[in-house]
Parts: sequence; C-alpha cells; structure tokens
Amino acid sequence: MPPYTWRSLVARVRHLWRSSLQLRTVAITVFLSTIAVTIISGYMSISIATNLYEARKSQAIAEARQATVSVQELFDSSVTSNGTIDVETVNITAATTIRSVASSPGGTQFAILRTPGQTTQVVMTPSNTSGLDVTVISDELRGQVAQERGLLYTQAVSLQNEASDDPGLVVGSVFEVPTAGQYELYLVYNVRDVQQTLDFVQQTLMIGSLLLVATIGLVTYLVTRLAINPVRVAAETAEKLADGQLEERIPVKGEDVIATLARSFNRMADSLQRQITQLAALSRVQQRFVSDVSHELRTPLTTIRLAGDVLYEQRDQFNPTTARTAELLHAQVDRFEVMLADLLEMSRYDAGAVEIDTEPTNLVRLVEESLEAIRPLADERGSELRLVAPGGYFEAEVESRRIRRILQNLLGNAVDHGEGRPIVVYVDSDREAVAIAVRDYGVGMDAAQLERVFDRFWRADPSRQRTTGGTGLGLAIATEDAQLHGGNIDVWSVRGEGTCFRLTLPRERGSSFAHSPIELPPVDPLETVALEAGGGGDDA
Repeated sequence: MPPYTWRSLVARVRHLWRSSLQLRTVAITVFLSTIAVTIISGYMSISIATNLYEARKSQAIAEARQATVSVQELFDSSVTSNGTIDVETVNITAATTIRSVASSPGGTQFAILRTPGQTTQVVMTPSNTSGLDVTVISDELRGQVAQERGLLYTQAVSLQNEASDDPGLVVGSVFEVPTAGQYELYLVYNVRDVQQTLDFVQQTLMIGSLLLVATIGLVTYLVTRLAINPVRVAAETAEKLADGQLEERIPVKGEDVIATLARSFNRMADSLQRQITQLAALSRVQQRFVSDVSHELRTPLTTIRLAGDVLYEQRDQFNPTTARTAELLHAQVDRFEVMLADLLEMSRYDAGAVEIDTEPTNLVRLVEESLEAIRPLADERGSELRLVAPGGYFEAEVESRRIRRILQNLLGNAVDHGEGRPIVVYVDSDREAVAIAVRDYGVGMDAAQLERVFDRFWRADPSRQRTTGGTGLGLAIATEDAQLHGGNIDVWSVRGEGTCFRLTLPRERGSSFAHSPIELPPVDPLETVALEAGGGGDDA
C-alpha cells in the first residue's frame, strides 16, 4: 500500500477515534477486559496445570514406593537357608511384580540398573522394559538416587515415539539384592493423558475468554448506544437551532433522566425561540423606524439645506452674530446630512439588502486619490502624508466606492488623532490578499478603548475638537464594507505611540486568505523617520 494511502487511512482512523465517543468507550472497555480476562485465564491455566502435574507426580511416587518395597521384600524372601539366592530367577519375578504394582493409563516402563562402583562377586543382569530408551534416565538423576538410600527422586523427561514426543516422568529409588549389592529401580511414566487434559482445558479457557470479551464488547456497545443516541439527537437538534431552525425539538420518550433532559432542553428551546422572535421583531421595528425616520427627514432636510445655503451665501450682508449663525447652520446641516446617509447605510446593512459590484482595481491608485483628497486637512493640521508601496499584486476585485469610503474614514481618524505628526499609509499584497494599513503617531488608545473602537456611535474622546466631524458610525460602516468584500479590519494602538488600522481583502471575490501581507503594526524603515519628524514637530 502506498505511503499516502497509509497516511490517509491513519488520518481517517484518528478522526473516527476523536469524533466517536461510542467507539472510544467500546474500544477501551474491550481492551481492559481483554487484559483482565487474559490475566485470569493465564492464572487458571497455570493453576490447573500445576495441580494436574502434582497429582500425577504424587501417584507416580506412591506407585514407585510400593514397587520398591515389593521388590525388596521379594529379594529378601528369596534367600535360601544356606544364604544363596538365584538372582536371575528372582529378577524375572521382580519384573512381573513391578508391572502389577505400577500401571497407569499412559503406560509405565521400568529399568533395573546396577549402581556403579560395586565389587560384589555376584552380579545380576540389568533389565528393562522392551522398547525403553534408558538414555532418558540422566546421570544427574542416577547420582541422586544412588547417594540417598530410602528416598525417591523424580525428573521430567521427553519420551520419543513415532508420531511425536510425549511428556514423561521418571521416578528412581534403590534396593538391595542379597549377594549382588545395590541396584536402582526407575519407573518411567508417560503423562500424555495429562498433557491432553491440560490442552483441552487451555483451549476451553481461550475460547471462553474470547466469547467473554466479545460479549462484554457487545453489551458495552448496546449500553453506550442507548446512552449516547439521545445525546447525539440533542447535539443535532442544538446544531439545527444554531442554524436558525428554531422549531426543532428533541423527541421525548419515557420518564427517565434522558427524558427529563429532553423536556428541559425543549423548554429552553421554547424560551429561546420566544426571546429570539421578540428580539427579531424589535430589531425589525427598530430598523424600519431608523429607515423611515431617515427617509422622512430627507425632505425637510432638503428644504433646510436650500434655506441654509441661501443664508450662507448672503452671510456677508448680515451683522457678525447673524453671519456666524448662518455658518453654524450650514455646518450642522452638512453634519446632519452625513448622519442621515450613515443611518440609511447601516439600516441597509442590518436589513441585509446591500450588494457590491466589484471590478479589478489598482489599490495603489485608489490610495493615492484618497490621500490627495485628505491632504488639505492634513496640511492644516501639520501632518505629513506618506505612502509606502513596495510593489506586487496590487490589483484586487473590489467596489471602489466602498474602499474609498473606508480609506476616507481611516485617514480622517488619523488626521484627527495624529497630533500633527506624519501619517504613513502602507500598501502591500501577495497572491491571496491585499492589505492597506494607515499608521499615525498620535495619542493612541488604551485596551478599554480598543474593545469598543468599532462600536456604533462610540468615540474615543468625544470632547476632542475634530477636523472632519463624524457621527461615530464611520468605523462600524467601514467594518461592514470590509466584511462585505470577505475581508476584515484590524487595529493596533498603544497610548502615546499612535494607532494603526489595517484593512485586508482577498484579491479575488469569494476567495479566502490565511494571513495579511502587512504586519500589525507595519515594520518599515520610514517608521523611524516618521517618529523623528513627529518629535521635531512637537518641539517646535
């Protein structure tokens, strides 16, 4: 399988593991159950094997002891009155006695061997069962048996046959043959039946363990399914509610905890639906009120504008007080018109009735035009305007009117709060996005002001004398214009160091971008020059 296939398979398994609580529960339960069952089965298998072996060993030792006693009695009773004994004849009889005493389901073999190192004149011929390989009796066992008279020793061996090797057990003891010295008796037991019993028990334990683990896994799956399904239904219902399907509810079945949860969730959803419906209705009423008022005010405002213009044009013929009144009237009517236009624009955004008509636009050219438009006000305040455009992909699909409005607002704020210091505008772009940053070195804002800078009708310092006027809706409208293009406006500001607003837009309509081409605040060598120039202006 190719590496990428393995990676995709691992990724899918990892995603399934993270997303499925039921899978994790069943897998962990089966894993822990397998460990526990394996430990228990292993302990039982070892215990059963030990008991079976010890029981067979005890039986073999008992038979070997009885056989040794019987053979010793046979040889002792076979001594004649003159102290002689026919050892070969008694040896044959002893073999018959051993066969009658020592018998087992798997078969018992024996061997009678002379203990090495003896010098008796009479030597009895060693004997053993036909087919017994006496090499299974190790020298180590013979040494132990020969040294300790009256004790029995055992050793586990492997008995060869035609099909396979069988497990065996050798039990050794010694006895005395009159006139012939010390001999060793070894009984060899085939314990194949014990091994077969143990294999059957182990196979049964293994099959039982597998069935037990499978049963535990199945039970866990069924139990978790019963517990998790209602949670899954609740999550799906919550997602639908979040998507605006306020009529969705969880089916209620029974009277258990899950049913109580479902009823509580449904009551919460009913309450949220009522509140959201009320708020939506109030919002619609508010939007309609703002829109209607704005439209209704345009007619009397037009009349006031006409009358005010007449008075303003003839102010030279009035006395100073009346002339000043005409000027104030003209200025406030202008501000009133801007406010009405902003209110109408916000009402259109709130109603979702705003559409944009984009076309490829050179943003550097657009910035230059906006700078020329604001330059008279900047010169009046003593702020130098600078443009930094390194070069690159400056064209983007935007609606020029809305971007120009954003720039006018950002530049106007920079002039108002720039304290007569330089204002630097940065323009840069990459293959995905284009960004415009307006940097001033004025009073700046603190953290509390930054949190509210985009709120409607909010001003950083309402008491300040403003050059460009304003209603407190400029940044709110600018944010809506940026989001309409699929972009955003970010702000950086430090009290006493100035403020920087950054507008980032996708180069193509409907596309997205991962990051802005301009850092916030921008890093540029001109910044040091701007700071020095601003410091000189303050000293002057």
